[in-house]
Amino acid sequence: MFRLLFRISLLALLAVTIAAGLGGSTISASSPRIEVLHVEGTIVPVVADYIDRGISEAEDNNATACIIELNTPGGLLDSTDRIVSRIMNAEVPIVVYVSPVNAWAASAGTFITLSAHIAAMTPGTTIGAAHPVAGGDQEIPEDQMKKIVEFSAKWMETIAEKRGRNMEEARLAVTESKSFTDTEALEQNLIDLRADNLESLISQINGRKIVLAKGEEVTIDTAGSGTSKNEMNGIERLLQVISDPNIAYILFTLATIGLITEISNPGMVFPGVAGGISLFLAFYSLGVLNAYWGGIALLVLAVGLFVAEYFTTSFGLLTAGGVASMIIGSLILFTHTPGVEVNRGLIAGVTAAITAFAIFVIGAIIRGQKRRKVTGAEGMLGKLAKAKTNLAPTGTVLAEGELWTATAESDRIARGEEVIITKVEALKLWVARKSKESGE
Repeated sequence: MFRLLFRISLLALLAVTIAAGLGGSTISASSPRIEVLHVEGTIVPVVADYIDRGISEAEDNNATACIIELNTPGGLLDSTDRIVSRIMNAEVPIVVYVSPVNAWAASAGTFITLSAHIAAMTPGTTIGAAHPVAGGDQEIPEDQMKKIVEFSAKWMETIAEKRGRNMEEARLAVTESKSFTDTEALEQNLIDLRADNLESLISQINGRKIVLAKGEEVTIDTAGSGTSKNEMNGIERLLQVISDPNIAYILFTLATIGLITEISNPGMVFPGVAGGISLFLAFYSLGVLNAYWGGIALLVLAVGLFVAEYFTTSFGLLTAGGVASMIIGSLILFTHTPGVEVNRGLIAGVTAAITAFAIFVIGAIIRGQKRRKVTGAEGMLGKLAKAKTNLAPTGTVLAEGELWTATAESDRIARGEEVIITKVEALKLWVARKSKESGE
């Protein structure tokens, strides 16, 4: 949960600083350079765009090599396919470096690492566990899963064969979810070297020969080459943060609360604006993550039922239906996206919060409806007024910001004394002294 709160804070910070973070550090274009990209987190479309941009810039600058520092638990198949294809067709040497210590290149990360011209790992890192999984703990039919596993295994073998790596062990990473430490990966010929840090890596790749996609053999010469860290720009960081299933779910929740607040209290403006922005960001994220349309429809239905409760007397039935729709929609939201799911604890917490909020709003509306609504003359009864002239017994009082003709019901009332309105008839008031004391 703390990690989610951190990501939400990062999201807010990025939204303010997008314009300021549009590039990474650079070095002189006239000197040899090594482009360094940094990928951390789930492999989503914006990560594929970032890697494509980084490799393209490395090609345009005739870079000595392009190093991708990688730390990922996996990600989307389409995005992984794009990255692998871009790496294998790159016109500069590509080095994938699993880093830092305790980092891992699981699932999609394994395909990406093995596709590099040179694969390296930091001591204390892990690679493997590339077996396809279903999101949301859903069961995939056995025959369908068999086809998916076989396809992924063949793809892994093709990558390993192209790069001269151990095809059998690479296949086991898919078929048996086998994982490898950095030492085991080197022994099994899945990677080319181990490096303690970036400087050591650059030193070790010096003089290595690789073959580019067009068949040209290139000898990597890192002597005298400086490094240029090409980080994600502000927009890419923002899109990566919101391309997280938990963040997408939270954004949709914020949109729901904002829109419900605006609908139940028209004119507040801010909740409606914040809810609308959150909704658009949520839909972007859900689209990127290939969310199941059935789950989205159920979440939208839940919002509709919550809103309908405020305009219809259903004794809580619509709210109960909204809660049920929200829970089911949340559980099946990413069933069509292997490896992606919303945290179960988050679903429980959000559902409880939305339910409590809905009940609170309904309670406020009911209390408001039970209040006696008085307007016009009836609404003035019991209100205070101030005598502008002596009432003996008739004079003038100031009530509700206007001057009225008034008659005192008992004793003479002095100018300036506060009175209570006891009767309203046409354009005339009857008043009584507020207290026994009076003053001029």
